[in-house]
Amino acid sequence: MAQGIEPSKHKVLVVDDETDNLDAFRFNFGRTFQLLLASSGEEALALAKENDVAAIVTDQRMPKMTGLDLLKATRELRPDAVGIIVTAFTDVDVLIEAINLGRIYRYITKPWDSKELRGVLNHAVERFALLRENRRLEEQLSAYVGMLSKEAHGEFNFGAIVGESPALREVLARVEQVAQTSSTVLLRGETGTGKEMVARAIHINSARESKPFVRVNCAALAPGVLESELFGHEKGSFTGAVARRLGRFELADGGTLFLDEVGDLPADVQVKLLRVLQEREFERVGGADTIKVDVRVVSATHRDLEKLIADGTFREDLYYRLNVFPIVLPPLRERPSDIPLLAEHFVGKYASAAGKSVRGLDAGAATALGGYPWPGNVRELENVIERALILTRGTELSSADLEFTRRAPAPAAPTAAPAASNGGRPLTERLHEQERSAIVAAIDTAQGNIAHAARSLGINRSTLYYRMRKHGLEHLLPMKDPPA
Repeated sequence: MAQGIEPSKHKVLVVDDETDNLDAFRFNFGRTFQLLLASSGEEALALAKENDVAAIVTDQRMPKMTGLDLLKATRELRPDAVGIIVTAFTDVDVLIEAINLGRIYRYITKPWDSKELRGVLNHAVERFALLRENRRLEEQLSAYVGMLSKEAHGEFNFGAIVGESPALREVLARVEQVAQTSSTVLLRGETGTGKEMVARAIHINSARESKPFVRVNCAALAPGVLESELFGHEKGSFTGAVARRLGRFELADGGTLFLDEVGDLPADVQVKLLRVLQEREFERVGGADTIKVDVRVVSATHRDLEKLIADGTFREDLYYRLNVFPIVLPPLRERPSDIPLLAEHFVGKYASAAGKSVRGLDAGAATALGGYPWPGNVRELENVIERALILTRGTELSSADLEFTRRAPAPAAPTAAPAASNGGRPLTERLHEQERSAIVAAIDTAQGNIAHAARSLGINRSTLYYRMRKHGLEHLLPMKDPPA
């Protein structure tokens, strides 16, 4: 009997129309298994309806219903129950065919040997336990895929990547180029720049969209745990491995595996990952069977991989395997025009959850956001807006509502410039006026049609609305927009 199996917890249904045979089963196996005894097929069906049986051991030749007929009738009731037939030699050919067709697990000839039958029953119970575990994992995986599919088509769909800056447009263009391929992608950029969102965008715009998107953070797990998470393990392969576990590569088969913080992989795991990328195969921890998978790998890091290679802590050959198609995500400070758009997006996302009727940001808040360096990038901006929504008492966020994680350094004292060149006014003030004048002119030219005005300025309508509020130009809004 396999280590760790406790057959006494499992019920075995025994069916025979001869009471002497039932008594023999009770005498030999009554202390090992929970036996349910039936003298007919009809009685056995009634017991199977009421009991979750692991195995059904039945005589083949019985009045009214044969053993094969009984197992066929119980298939819908107990699909995981393992069928075993006890029979005379004359039935062997029929039963071998039934085994080949998957209708029964084994057959035992009469008179049966108790030692042989005990071994068959032990293996049947093991088989039942594995079938149940596999069914549980399939249901868990199906629910996981369904959840991720909803998530991917909601918050993480391609259109939800907010921004219109040239730097972001370049990133999205590269995403479109690589999405329909199966190439390995390496996402690089500072923490909080949205690498996971881009990885999901690659997945849901690929042919693998209906398959799993599985994520693992390589920096969050200890080396021994990480290997098991990625490649799975067999029962008994290490202390605490009480059952077989599928790794993330198996769970992602057919889909995409996102390796976040791949620069933090320990050396031994780097070797195994390199093999998977090259050969598309691996073994579970403690296992001997080679498992083949079809997985697209998207990895991400904020680390300087070239420096890690020079330091000898990251394999150069693995770097080349991961860096097939690199995409660099710009920090938020390099896409300042996206800050107000992202801020408005997060206001819309969190206002109702905070129980606030906030319609946007006032000019002071917009200026404060634009003057901050955003060391935590988009993730920090999201946190700042969510916190501000909790604090605010108004219908617009103000600069007083904003609490930054790290204050921006004080600006250097401006250098005096000739009065003739700028009239002694700061550059930001002049740019503010120029933008306001451009908006007024565009709306006037478009005869109040906001959609046309936005197109002439090269921005979308929601951005124009935001900038009109920023400059106090709400009075130029028509009662109702003319059709675009």
